[in-house]
Amino acid sequence: MGPSTSCYLPGFDLTCDRSHHPPQLLLGNTDFQVVNISLDNSTIRVTRTYPLISAGSDIGSIPYHFGGDLLGGSQFFFAGEAPYSLSTRNELVVTGCNAQATLLGHRNPAIISGCASFCYDNDTGSSNGLGGGKYCHGMGCCQAPISESLDGMPKELIFKWFDNTKLKDILPLPGYTFIAEQGWFEQQGHLIMKMGLEEMYETPVKVPILLGWEVLHNGSSTNAKSRRDCPGEVARDLCKSEHSQCKLGNRGHTCKCNDGYHGNPYITDGCKGGLAKYFRGISIFIGVASGAGLILLVLIIYFISYKYKQRRSQMLKQKFFEQNRGQLLQQLVSQRADIAEKMIITLEELEKATNNFDKARELGGGGHGTIYKGILSDLHVVAIKKPKILVQKEIDEFINEVAILSQINHRNVVKLYGCCLETEVPMLVYEFISNGTLYEHLHVEGPTSLTWDKRLQIAIETAKSLAYLHSTALIPIIHRDIKSANILLDDTLTAKVADFGSSRYIPLDKSGLTTMVQGTLGYLDPMYFYTGRLTEKSDVYSFGVMLIELMTRKKPFSYTDSQGDGLVAHFATLFVEGSLFQILDPQVMNEGGNKIEDIAEIAVACIELRGEERPTMRQVELRLEGVLSHVEHVEALMEEFDVNGTMIKSPVTRDGISDQEGLSSQYSMEEDCTLSKSYPR
Repeated sequence: MGPSTSCYLPGFDLTCDRSHHPPQLLLGNTDFQVVNISLDNSTIRVTRTYPLISAGSDIGSIPYHFGGDLLGGSQFFFAGEAPYSLSTRNELVVTGCNAQATLLGHRNPAIISGCASFCYDNDTGSSNGLGGGKYCHGMGCCQAPISESLDGMPKELIFKWFDNTKLKDILPLPGYTFIAEQGWFEQQGHLIMKMGLEEMYETPVKVPILLGWEVLHNGSSTNAKSRRDCPGEVARDLCKSEHSQCKLGNRGHTCKCNDGYHGNPYITDGCKGGLAKYFRGISIFIGVASGAGLILLVLIIYFISYKYKQRRSQMLKQKFFEQNRGQLLQQLVSQRADIAEKMIITLEELEKATNNFDKARELGGGGHGTIYKGILSDLHVVAIKKPKILVQKEIDEFINEVAILSQINHRNVVKLYGCCLETEVPMLVYEFISNGTLYEHLHVEGPTSLTWDKRLQIAIETAKSLAYLHSTALIPIIHRDIKSANILLDDTLTAKVADFGSSRYIPLDKSGLTTMVQGTLGYLDPMYFYTGRLTEKSDVYSFGVMLIELMTRKKPFSYTDSQGDGLVAHFATLFVEGSLFQILDPQVMNEGGNKIEDIAEIAVACIELRGEERPTMRQVELRLEGVLSHVEHVEALMEEFDVNGTMIKSPVTRDGISDQEGLSSQYSMEEDCTLSKSYPR
């Protein structure tokens, strides 16, 4: 017997295939087998047996486009009113040498995921990828998370090779790409990587994928702007159980059992149990007891109500405190007895400091929250960061920022006074920096901005703080988001590095770590983006971009020249050609004198494509101070650093490569870096 519709309820996009024993439940008209449907998570797990999707193995092949055929047929890509979407609990997998894949959705910007895998000249990837272990981090293969797609299933997957001059005499790994549930590739990938290209086509592989599902209702529009959270007719028709509620999704609706209940909200009496029966019993008992003494009962209720409100207030504070990991913070500051009591600030103290968060005390704000100016009881003037919404990711960043800033004491790093954990959304309390950000001072209307000497001084102060974080702090710290908007300036225009929410510790026995890519478009280290490998040289790259921004007054995230190159590539090209005057800020040309060439050389060294060819921040600090003071012995000191560290080199003479060839290779991938903002922080 062929497919039929007799093993599921009508209205579901499913097919029952009785040609197998036992029968298989399929998704729509596809050959994706449904193995599990979750009501709690609104997901459906499907599998399909098919040969791995290969992009071929010819070095230098043109970009390979996967459209409707991705994952086995155009039926998989639901459009328009589709109830399915690709769950964020999947991942994109790419294998091969110097291969890149990008998963696109329907909207602009449409990037859902992407990653790239590399191989060194003497390596085909078998020893660095899954050939020798269970995990891969960009060498021979890569894995990338998939961000939420608001418009249903992906549109296409684009695969391409790049940097094909690296492996002329080496047989590359076969390149292939697919989407799988998170964790599956870590279990099966080491077997797949051992297959040859011919075996990949002949050997069927069953890959699990998670899809999110929602119910589309005739009484509601799928346009989120034109529908209410849950129209009455939708809630009544979908959520059959008395103890259930309707939830708004991206294209449709889902149902959930109320708190304290469990079961199936889509059927009558499907949500069972809960505390409601308990409270109903309490009400009956109170009604019976009222006949024995109404006045006494009223007094008791009043007393209980009063105590309950007090207790509830304390319990809420304690709940939020634990939810915001207050115990973890207490442990973090326990080693510093002098700050242990000061780090935790009460809500009552902040309410007094801001006159109950008076609107007149607002300093500014954005999508994530509002900044208030306040005066603590010890008369310190502070800035209080109050987020608007509760997102677990932002709580994690909050804890991370407290943990890092509580260990830092540097004149060029913004000082953290403490934090408040007694509200649902935690708050941070910083020293008040009165003069705005470096970005605001640079990008103003008019021909002049900060003087050249002041820009150079700000660059040196920022370099000092980063050198301290990388090499002087108790545990090395990588900031991960250096940009002009995160450099605050006080009344004397002294630089203060801020926003450590995405920063990371680096263990003393390691040179870096692998993380989800995070940063700001235009400032992001391209090698960190492609490999996910975070080192202190990623901060060096971002600092180099900021140094170029200081010299040009151009915005790195929006600048393009007539050839379509970004600010970094265009600046480096003009530096090699000796034509920097075409891009430099006229004010810098007038005030910079003979220091311009030296500063530009430092900036170009910082933005080398390969991290090991960039200087350390300590070396950058010394070079900048040498330019500022014209002290000749700094050069001798730099040679000493070069013996033990990485030599600072101009990109114009490296391994015999000509100027133009080196820069062409270095910046050929800069356009690809614009994908970096697609990853959530």
